[in-house]
Formats: sequence, C-alpha cells, structure tokens
Amino acid sequence: MSSTIEPISQPVIDELKMFNQRFRYMLKSDVFLLNLITCYILKTKGKQLRPTLVMLAAKMFGEIGEKTHTAAALIELLHITSLVHDDVVDEANERRGFFSIHALWNSKTAVLFGDYLLAQGLILSVNNQAFDLLHIVAVAVKEMCEGELLQLEHSRKQNITRDEYFEIIRKKTAALIAACVEAGAQSSGATPEQIARMRQFGIYLGMIFQIKDDLLDYRTAGITGKAAGNDLKEKKYTLPLIYVLEQSLPRERKRIIETVNSEKPFAEKMQLITHLIAEYKGVDHCYAVMDDLGKKAIAMLDTLPQNEASAMLVKAVSYVTKREK
Repeated sequence: MSSTIEPISQPVIDELKMFNQRFRYMLKSDVFLLNLITCYILKTKGKQLRPTLVMLAAKMFGEIGEKTHTAAALIELLHITSLVHDDVVDEANERRGFFSIHALWNSKTAVLFGDYLLAQGLILSVNNQAFDLLHIVAVAVKEMCEGELLQLEHSRKQNITRDEYFEIIRKKTAALIAACVEAGAQSSGATPEQIARMRQFGIYLGMIFQIKDDLLDYRTAGITGKAAGNDLKEKKYTLPLIYVLEQSLPRERKRIIETVNSEKPFAEKMQLITHLIAEYKGVDHCYAVMDDLGKKAIAMLDTLPQNEASAMLVKAVSYVTKREK
C-alpha cells in the first residue's frame, strides 16, 4: 500500500495536468494584487488529493469530461478558501512551511481573497449550469462551518465527548472529502444509489484524514501544514487527548484539564500531554480507529464498479492513514 499520492493519481495524471492549466487560467484577474496572491497560492499548493479524488470517482463510472473538470474546480476553490479563512481565524502565520496569506498581506486581504474564490466558484457553476454540483459544494460549505462552530463551542465548554468529536470531524473535514467523490461520481453519470455509497466512502476517508492530522499535531515538528501543537494551543480536544481523558481516573482527568487551561509555558504543557498520550497508548488507539474506518470505507466500494480507478481509491485509504504531512 502506498504512503505517497503519486501512484494513486497515475490513472488520471493527464486529466490532472489539464485541470491545473485550466484552473490557473480561470483564476486570472485584471487586479494585480489578486494575480499576485493567486500565483503565490498555486506555487505553494499541496499534493492535490481532492482533485485526484474527484477525477478517480468520475473515472469509476465513466469518462472524465467537462462536468468533471467543473466539479474539480469547485472543490479546489472551496478547499483553498477554507485554508485561507482558517489561517485568519487561527491567526496562523504558516501553511505547509510557507507564510500564510494572512501573514504576508493582512487579514482583510485574506478574507476578501477567499470571498473572491467562492465567487469564482458560483460563476463557474452558473455558467456551466452545474446546479447539481453547486448543491453538493454548498452542502459541504454549510457542514464545514457547522463543524468549526461546534468545535469552538466545545473548546469553551471543555466537555467534548468521543461522539461529539466524531460529529465535529465528520462535518469540518469529512464533508469536503465526501463532496469530492460525490461530485466526481455525479459528473460521470453514476446512479443516486452509487453516489450515496461514494459519499459515505468519502465521509469515512475524511474522518481518517482528520484523525491522522490530529495525531500528527502532537509530533515534535510541524509537518502537517501548520505549527505542531496548534490544537493544544487552541485548547481543542482531539482523539489522542480524548482517549487519555477516557482512560484516566477522575483526579488525573481534572489535573490534565487544568494543565490544558493553565498559563504554563507551552513547551511544558506539550511535553506532559505527549507523555500521557504515549503512556496510555493513544497513538495505537488512533490507528485502531483509523483501521476500522478504513475497512468501512473500502466496504462502501464493494458493490460499485471494480476497475483501476476504484483500486486507486482503495489505495487512497492507506495513503491517508500513512501520510506524514
């Protein structure tokens, strides 16, 4: 099983190259500042997991055509927007080892740039009369916002349960991954029943993606696209920490929560929490949860067309679990 995305994207590599050319051209503007920021964003973008998922999902059920390119562009516009806006909300100065838009320019510019990308998505979908794809993306936007607000609510109350955590990550992260494969399948003529199974596959895959992100956040080096320990700084209770609290006696649980809320130096807090995660085998638990979700994801594909594209989606489960950034 692959720990890199390159083998997974091979069946759609030509389509991805065409998509990148078209996407770059679509974002051109008469406003110099917009072009400058766009150029910077495209230069620092990640491994394109989401457009790859869109293309593979489409190829499972038919040919990759104009509608698939529209779907991939809508998803990518939403993804970039969410990253830009998240950096403003989190006051994050780095993204994937590069300065964020918020840090290089300012918060106002970053928010307006994100709004511009969303507007481009609306124009694209209306011009192509892709209202079914627009509905899929709009649902994802709604759920992503709900997930982020749920997380904010629980970070204040500090009473998040395992079920609430899963609901948060299903909305804030898995919703977009689900939209990738749902829109891809929709674009190439899959039936409603097939599209529903693809969406559920995407939800499971997206939950794995977020759990792995949460696990990597407790690593000593910033390798997830943001600084390590960001969740602890923001007092977010993610699965590694939730598991420790579940396994702790009431007195120790109280001490851990007090530590998270304390004004102790961050390095000291990080050391204590990572030590507890190691002591209680929190990493092993997270991998066990991801393995269970992975089996459920692959089971969603069992009754769907079996071809090279579906085989790569199976490998995508392994990739998301094993990735190191």
